[in-house]
Amino acid sequence: MKIAIPNKGRLREPTLALLQSAGIKPLASDERALIVPTSWKDVQLVMLRTEDIPSIVEAGAAHIGVTGLDYVRESEAEVEHLVKLNFGVSQIVLAIPVGWREEAILNGSRELRIATKYYNIATDYVKSKGLKAKLVKISGAAEVMPSLGAADAIIDVMSTGTTLRLHGLKPVDVIMESYALIIGNKDWLRCEEAERINMVLTMIKGATEAKGKKMIFMNVSHDNLNRVISSLPAMVAPAVTKLSSGDMWEVITVADEDDLAETIAKAKSGGAKDIVVIDIEKVIR
Repeated sequence: MKIAIPNKGRLREPTLALLQSAGIKPLASDERALIVPTSWKDVQLVMLRTEDIPSIVEAGAAHIGVTGLDYVRESEAEVEHLVKLNFGVSQIVLAIPVGWREEAILNGSRELRIATKYYNIATDYVKSKGLKAKLVKISGAAEVMPSLGAADAIIDVMSTGTTLRLHGLKPVDVIMESYALIIGNKDWLRCEEAERINMVLTMIKGATEAKGKKMIFMNVSHDNLNRVISSLPAMVAPAVTKLSSGDMWEVITVADEDDLAETIAKAKSGGAKDIVVIDIEKVIR
């Protein structure tokens, strides 16, 4: 089984971390290697350009792959969207020089040269907005094109906007939202590796679902039990077990990390004690 992952760029390290958390560890660290064995028998990582991954998965050269939604749309590849991931969040935007009036751009009264590596996305956008524009197709950094005089504006990916500001540009329209996701070949369920692929997806979903969640253990007296339970978040409901001695109960629940401090404070004020918080590796639903 082959998993296509980015060989560089902003999605590479989060992808490797995700696979590690799912128990899939690369067994080679040479950045020049194109196919890397992993700790899972018969599972290999294929290192590719992020933008090439949708076409490679569509062709069946890799069974599944991690890429950005923007590249899936740009490639127009026919692939399955299997798992939305919690990293790689960004936007594809139209950006112009800071001193320009955006109204004059968006109403189509001015003809533009727009530099972009997202040629298909940009073509659809220009048509839908009725803009007068000539697209300048590039493969490198778009942000420098206006300052070089090669273009008036750009259509490119934006995460924080810092790079645009450094080059004297401002976003004036959001074309699409993007994020990292796992894609699959349309025929993956019918291939020989389907069972292994499903297992990989289950472990990755489990690791993704567990991110940002904590398991909380606490001891609660019988008199305080209902009050504490009513204050607790849970995936379904807190687990409650009678302790072997005394009039005490053990309560176990799961909370989002962002809500952890408030959850503990409410539990303590309700009478809980001996509170223990641990990380969760995976949540398999």
